[in-house]
Formats: sequence, structure tokens, C-alpha cells
Amino acid sequence: MKSKRPRTQSQAARIADQLRRAFDGNAWHGPALIELLEDVDAVTAAAAPLPKIHSIWELMLHIAVWDGAASSRLSGEKCQPTGLANFPLVSTSTEVAWRKAIAETRHTHDALVRTVGALPDSRLGDRVPGKRYDFYHMLHGIAQHELYHAGQIAILKKAQTSSR
Repeated sequence: MKSKRPRTQSQAARIADQLRRAFDGNAWHGPALIELLEDVDAVTAAAAPLPKIHSIWELMLHIAVWDGAASSRLSGEKCQPTGLANFPLVSTSTEVAWRKAIAETRHTHDALVRTVGALPDSRLGDRVPGKRYDFYHMLHGIAQHELYHAGQIAILKKAQTSSR
């Protein structure tokens, strides 16, 4: 049965809303990325409670990398972060550095959401520079990527709580 809700938003605006929900909250599935990070301090964020697994901080920086990559691609650039550009290292694990990293990640994400929300729907079918898929596919993938890593962060938080 089809929803009786009127379709007043563009597809791009709906995608922007999903990106925002995955990051900021009011997501259908449960806590979004920022909600998971609210009670995380720098020590917890930088900790590695499981071997060969990225820390909460590294995962958050990685999410910011891909939000930035999506923005670059939307502006017409080829962008494929690899190595340390894909998973940046945490250089200083102080509380100030952690709060700054969260603020920078939020800024990068908010810029992407604004860009996506302003896209004409006709751009969603355009091919991503250097890729075989379109922006529609990429943007849904970015939301999925954020939720995937938010799930990892939730598990890392539980692992640290149970090891104390």
C-alpha cells in the first residue's frame, strides 16, 4: 500500500535528510553517530580495546574523510582516499583535540548535507567523476557508511565498558 504522504520534498532533500539523521539523530534504527559520541571522552575515543580494530576516534576521522570525498566528487573532482588519507592517524589524544575533531567532522558533514539538499534532482543520475556509479548511489552509500561505522563505535564503547 502506498503512503498517502504528499511528495513535497525533492529526492536530493530526502537524501540530505537521511544523511543528517544518520549523523545527528532521530534515525529510525537507533542512535546516530553524534548521539553515540556524546559521552565519549578523548581517552575512550583513542583507546584500542580490540586488537587490529580502528579506534572510535579513527573511525570518526574516517567518516569525515568520506563526507569530504563526497563533497569533492559533487564539485566535479575525482577523489579516492587511500592509506592514511582514508584512515587518518590520531596525532594528539587530548580532550581539546577530541572536541576539535568532533567539531571538524560535524562541519564537514553539515557542508555535505547543505550541498546535497541544494542539488537539483537531475544531478542525482550523473556519474561520479572516475566511477561507474551515479551520485544517487554514492549518497545513499555515504549514509550507509556512516551507520556502519556508528555500529562499530557502539560495539567499541561496549567493549570498553565491559573491560573496566
